[in-house]
Amino acid sequence: MHWSNRSRVLTVLCVKTSERQLSTTVLVIGTGGSGLRAAIELAEAGVDVLALGKRPKSDAHTSLAAGGINASLATMDPEDTWQQHAADTLKESYLLANPETVEVVTKGAARGIDDLERYGMPFAREEDGRISQRFFGAHTYRRTAFAGDYTGLEIQRTLINRAAQLQVPILDTVYVTRILVNDDGAVFGAYGFDLEDGTRYLIHADAVILAAGGHNRIWRRTSSRRDENTGDSFRLAVEAGGRLRDPELVQFHPSGIIEPENAAGTLISEAARGEGGILRNGLGERFMHKYDPERLELSTRDRVALACYTEIKEGRGTPNGGVWLDVSHLPREVIMTRLPRVYQTMLELQMLDITKEPIEIAPTAHYSMGGVWVRSSDHSTDVPGLYAIGEASSGLHGANRLGGNSLIELLVFGRIVGRAAAAYSAALPAQQRSAALVETARAEIAELLAASGTENVRALQRAIRDVMTEYAGVVRDEEGLRHGLAELDAIEARMADIGVHPDIAGYHDLAHAFDLKSAALAARATLEAALERRETRGCHNRSDYPDLDPELQVNLVWSPETGVVREQIPPIPDEIAALMREVSVVGKLVE
Repeated sequence: MHWSNRSRVLTVLCVKTSERQLSTTVLVIGTGGSGLRAAIELAEAGVDVLALGKRPKSDAHTSLAAGGINASLATMDPEDTWQQHAADTLKESYLLANPETVEVVTKGAARGIDDLERYGMPFAREEDGRISQRFFGAHTYRRTAFAGDYTGLEIQRTLINRAAQLQVPILDTVYVTRILVNDDGAVFGAYGFDLEDGTRYLIHADAVILAAGGHNRIWRRTSSRRDENTGDSFRLAVEAGGRLRDPELVQFHPSGIIEPENAAGTLISEAARGEGGILRNGLGERFMHKYDPERLELSTRDRVALACYTEIKEGRGTPNGGVWLDVSHLPREVIMTRLPRVYQTMLELQMLDITKEPIEIAPTAHYSMGGVWVRSSDHSTDVPGLYAIGEASSGLHGANRLGGNSLIELLVFGRIVGRAAAAYSAALPAQQRSAALVETARAEIAELLAASGTENVRALQRAIRDVMTEYAGVVRDEEGLRHGLAELDAIEARMADIGVHPDIAGYHDLAHAFDLKSAALAARATLEAALERRETRGCHNRSDYPDLDPELQVNLVWSPETGVVREQIPPIPDEIAALMREVSVVGKLVE
């Protein structure tokens, strides 16, 4: 370290030297739906638990989920079963979902809904008191329960209330920088800092549950907000000794707005097309007849996203690189009653009146269907004592997520993982720690705080988003992916010369530096896996390999040491396979 940097470290440490040491049985990283559900399970069992979040729990990403949550309750269609739910999930996954994971979720879904009811969730109901269920995407039957178009928000509120009743301790402003593992490779806690005042946190725990989301923020347009889903879960797991599975499988939503810059990717509900919205290119031409002449704008999400991408890529986009979604021909009353959130969103963000003018949109990165490698039974990882749940994990969605499955996954595995972590702790004869790794975690923060290079962290984050958007977006090819990896090499070289500048507003610049590390790792895993998957399957479009390859009906598992390795998928049980068939999505919500 240069003397100037060393002196800056000393100055910083003199100014801020406090470190809090906490101990708990199980540490939960992430306070969205999955993290809170796991914490609740632990608290209800009388197990000591602590939950950490880097943004207010009331504003977790779960709160953005609009449409609904799946379970074969059969309140509307008595013929529905968990087996049919499993069949629909596997069919939509293009046979890349793990059948064992799918069975766990679909069998446990009704219990997940029961738990929410027990906590006071205000589900929409029929006149006789039954929970209402509606069609969602490629479901054979109506199995999506909901609370208006604010289902995720209501689930988050319900879980927050239950956690408060149980007095679950939650720290809302702690950024975790490293999961701590001992010399045997087992977890013994985590290290981090407070985003507001820089206080360090050394937290000892027997087990750690990773519930910190996915990686879709590494694209330029994304439905995630700033500073969330930057790949934190991926980096934390990999640096602890874990692996990633199917990082290349990312769902793109057809309609994210382009402006303003800080809100690029914000979703325009697909209800806008469902109510009669029309897609036009920059030349004013309605184009969906070229891609799906029967369903037009009511086609499936992946096909509409690909159509929009193609129009833009072939030079028929708008000046800002999008297409037009027009609902202005609809009666004003329809817009105000059926699309109130779209109307309000565009008025707030662009002062645009959608009853008079079209919306400029483009495909946007929406959901990480891959994630940390976990076992299907209890979502344990390669690292003893480390678990991953929610969008941080993998196994349920394959190459295309069945609409409504993301929320039920949180409830089912939140309960299972909470119990598994408690059992793991109870069986530990002793907790072994590593003083050397704690020092490494401390030094990592100190060195970044001393970093006074010329490279701007935010500019490098943007550079990664540009690379991923250009070379690993809706459509990929060999040449582009190799270009992307070369550009990522150059960005990583520049990362050695960053400057970090905390100020009176807090330590967010330090958090951005760690976000940058996470984004770089997630981008590399995604590019390398996308290069290896030389086929077109579900969300993964390869223009140079336009067909599905039966040899690639495998999961791709990545780590820095091994690169990409193929992993066989367990066979689908006969009773489930017999129920798999094409399901029409016409007239159904697909968010």
